[in-house]
Amino acid sequence: MNALPPFPPEFIVRFASHRRFTAGSVGAALLLTLACSAEGGPVRIGLAGPLSDSVGAPMRRAVELAVEQANRSGGINGRMIELIARDDFGDPDSAVQVAEALQSAGVVAVIGHVNSGSTLAAAPVYNDSRHPVVEISPSSTAPEVTDAGAYTFRVCPSDLQFGAALARFAAERLGFHHGTVLYLNDDYGRGLRQAFTRSFSELGGIIDETDPYLGADPDVGPYIERLIRRKTSEFIFLGGNQSEGVAALRAAANRKLSIPLMGGDGLEGLEKTGRLAEGAYIANGYLASFPSPTNREFVRVYADRYPGAAPPSQAAAAAYDIIFLLRRVIAQTGTDRTRIRDGLAAVGQGSAAYEGVTGEIAFDDHGDVPKQRVVIGQVRNGAVIAVEGL
Repeated sequence: MNALPPFPPEFIVRFASHRRFTAGSVGAALLLTLACSAEGGPVRIGLAGPLSDSVGAPMRRAVELAVEQANRSGGINGRMIELIARDDFGDPDSAVQVAEALQSAGVVAVIGHVNSGSTLAAAPVYNDSRHPVVEISPSSTAPEVTDAGAYTFRVCPSDLQFGAALARFAAERLGFHHGTVLYLNDDYGRGLRQAFTRSFSELGGIIDETDPYLGADPDVGPYIERLIRRKTSEFIFLGGNQSEGVAALRAAANRKLSIPLMGGDGLEGLEKTGRLAEGAYIANGYLASFPSPTNREFVRVYADRYPGAAPPSQAAAAAYDIIFLLRRVIAQTGTDRTRIRDGLAAVGQGSAAYEGVTGEIAFDDHGDVPKQRVVIGQVRNGAVIAVEGL
């Protein structure tokens, strides 16, 4: 376990990351760093997530790009943005320690966390009544995030929105009546499973079986064999992530089962697995192919800045939007954390909604974005093509 590094100045090295932190005795440093953010100098914004994995790395690139662009055009009222990045490795325990470190570092807001479990674990730190600080998640979809606290926001649709959209698509657009549900037994998987099964049942659909699993490479073969013996399911709904989607597709292919797989934003990137994923349906809040001029310019600049990288993901695009949303709010409110929180809460309610590359960001009373669109895409020839929601 790494001790909390001394600060300033060592702590505020841009883009630094460590595996673990301890809260330690940081009262004097907290006062110093808070004073620094409040007076002159840079405006410190935190970034928290699994920054080195396939989900977090694109998000980090997009945020660094946004900070560079914002600073080239004057920062925030002439003050440069300083990004303090911390890797939580997608682990809830690490997320709590990262939240404590960022809170103590004098950041005025935090972009993160990425995973719902990490966001929920860290939320009590950010919502601490003594030193609260806004956290804005680009991609935490669990319904519980809605009630995580007044300082917790997100700019992505929730699992309730994803589940309902997928259920309508399955029942009304595809005409399916029976399905099997597999789900990761964590906050994300359970939330998506509950939202989908409830909506599909309300539309007259029948869930033949609901089975939980654990791990990134689960053995779902026995579930697939039961599905084949039953002979009624027309699709598999997977409430989980890309690696688990690959495992389910591989198990189905090994048994020559050819019914479609569908799921939420956790399946983002499934198309990269080749022919195995052909025909799968993925719901998301963002596609790099969005035709808006704002998004086309973002995708172009991202490709120029990071040649050879895959197009930006949902988490990347949403985090990019958050930087410029915060820039607008902080320019109006200053760097007081409570005023920033109130300024964000007014976006779409008293002040104009923010039009970003992901679409319109307008918060409700719980820090959610109920008007954010849900797009359903189908994997075709290695790409995700929008078939519903644009």
